[in-house]
Amino acid sequence: MSDIFEQDIDKENEDLSSLEDDNITVESDGHFIFPDELYKLKLEYSNEGIYATIPEGMELKDNDFVIIPTRYGNDLARNLGRAVTPVGIKPADVVEVSRIASADDLNHAKTLLEKEKEAFSIFREKVEQHKLDMKLISVHFLVGEQKALFFFSSENRVDFRELVKDLVSVFKMRIELRQIGVRDESRITGGLGVCGRPYCCNSVSDRLRPVSIRMAKEQNLSLNSMKISGQCGRLLCCLSYEYDWYAQARKNLPSEGIRLYYDGTNFRVIEVNPITSMVKMAGEDGRLLEVNAKRFVKDGNRWKIN
Repeated sequence: MSDIFEQDIDKENEDLSSLEDDNITVESDGHFIFPDELYKLKLEYSNEGIYATIPEGMELKDNDFVIIPTRYGNDLARNLGRAVTPVGIKPADVVEVSRIASADDLNHAKTLLEKEKEAFSIFREKVEQHKLDMKLISVHFLVGEQKALFFFSSENRVDFRELVKDLVSVFKMRIELRQIGVRDESRITGGLGVCGRPYCCNSVSDRLRPVSIRMAKEQNLSLNSMKISGQCGRLLCCLSYEYDWYAQARKNLPSEGIRLYYDGTNFRVIEVNPITSMVKMAGEDGRLLEVNAKRFVKDGNRWKIN
């Protein structure tokens, strides 16, 4: 039965372009020397990581809560610890901690959590009234100022100006609506991937490099959308983790499809496994050989076996 199921979902010549990320590049400055005292903070409502420095004289401990400037305004963040090797950031991403959160800040944050639950249902009611095609993902009230964030997804652009006016009249504060993509939705909501572990974007890092079909090909994975895509409908984040290793390893290995002469017969390389360092070859005489990659040496532009 499992064999039949595998045949049913096997899709040859499937168009996988829709699984790839948009053409987004992560800028970084390799020449910038980051401060010695650099901390990794986390906005718990969105699982977003932020790098920060602290003012002179401030002492910051692990798991301390602080108030920092964010792209949406002053908000509460938790200190994850010192950042030894910053990854995927540029100097403009580094902020300075405004102050350590007080007991009043923490109590205020708890009160806002309850208010967010109420805002969730109010938002849905207003969306139905205005007949808008919107799926609410998350609601967050900033701790450092009077402002509410509503994150939603939609397949189309939405004119929500009247909706914002209604929300302002209810909550008596600044309202900001943000339409987010499928990866951001997964990062905020969380869940379990096909591997049985929490989503990488939610539990490992929010600064993931764009994932491409090329990464799957480089790792000899089945180009079947059901096997290489996550619950968000995009390529698995983990494809990017080992891509650099595979790309580097293949530089020292023969490519699939090349032909070479060995043991009196012409052979063609049909499979290269960087993990096991084994190369499989098919000979014109019908032989099928598996040779350790260490035996392959490059003589000019041609490969040979010692």
